[in-house]
Amino acid sequence: MTNFAVQSEPSTAVNIFSELEKHDYEQLIFCSDPKVGLKAIIAIHNTTLGPALGGTRMWSYHSEAESIVDALRLARGMTYKAAVARLNLGGGKAVIIGDSKTDKSEALFRTYGRFVEGLAGRYITAEDVGTNVRDMEWVRMETKYVTGISRALGGSGDPSPVTALGVYMGMKAACSERYGNDSLNRKKIVVQGAGHVAYHLCGYLRSEGAVVYVSDLYEEKARRIVNEYGAIYVAPDDVYDQDAHIFCPAALGGVLNDETIPRMRFEIIAGCANNQLKDEVVHEQMLIDRDILYAPDFVINAGGLINVANELEGYNQERALAQAREIYDVIKDILSIAKRKKITPNSAAIHLAEDRLAKIGQIKSIYAGHSSYAGRLGEMNARGMLLKT
Repeated sequence: MTNFAVQSEPSTAVNIFSELEKHDYEQLIFCSDPKVGLKAIIAIHNTTLGPALGGTRMWSYHSEAESIVDALRLARGMTYKAAVARLNLGGGKAVIIGDSKTDKSEALFRTYGRFVEGLAGRYITAEDVGTNVRDMEWVRMETKYVTGISRALGGSGDPSPVTALGVYMGMKAACSERYGNDSLNRKKIVVQGAGHVAYHLCGYLRSEGAVVYVSDLYEEKARRIVNEYGAIYVAPDDVYDQDAHIFCPAALGGVLNDETIPRMRFEIIAGCANNQLKDEVVHEQMLIDRDILYAPDFVINAGGLINVANELEGYNQERALAQAREIYDVIKDILSIAKRKKITPNSAAIHLAEDRLAKIGQIKSIYAGHSSYAGRLGEMNARGMLLKT
């Protein structure tokens, strides 16, 4: 179909190829099987550094168009996340349209695994919002291109503790920049979302003496953190109005927008959600105008990717945790670049990522031989099929 268009916003049509070309996406794959209720989209942004790795999100999107836009933005974020974290991986992401509480089945995830297998390693999946280790084990029944499986099967299990550690260290780095020291003791921190990463993060924050406020659309999840860690519950509609030092988005993206930013009195935004800025340029500038320091999300939340990348090499949790702690230094470097070049932190992070992509891409332009091709030449030579010179 040559005239395909999607709605990124209710009133704005977007030509899909124009959208892919704008940020140099490589591939967009639609996966459908009505028999098992599968509607999935896989977006591959960039494979300069290696195969695209990114989780599979399951969510009840308002429209199919919204799910496409989400997959594209998330995939691009994974490219930058891997580049800044110095991993030899590209950026990809997948979304499954559906209710994660009612629509899951073994058949759905195994069918999805067949589609992943069909990409022959260009995309490696893992868990994300709405999916878990069990789901990935179903996917693994049909493809080897999956990470985040249980330790019993040789994987790393739930990556959220490593993600949480990275966010914690990044938050401390932001405090060092803002306050001259990185202590979180007595800092008031609002955590929006009470999923796996937020749960472990709140443990780190409370252990350092931070005053933690937590909220979630599902109140019982937030109440668990309140009961276990002594956090303070906040209703979802009130999170943006809190008088606190730090705001930590830990749910879905797009929460930093025209409606929410004017309500904020925070001094730092440092959280684990992806794509927190609804518009990367407009809304980061709004934060700067309000003197709010923003820690780029694709940098501070890279711990999960670090964890599953380690799984591909033979998992060692201590190594993964050590790499997650290095997010402290990466955030410090980015804020230093931003100050020196007089650019925004998000722009500095993208600059750092694209610089690595360009340098490694240049290295790969040098042909170093390919085993299958070399083997074919050897076979042809043995059969006397090559010209003698």
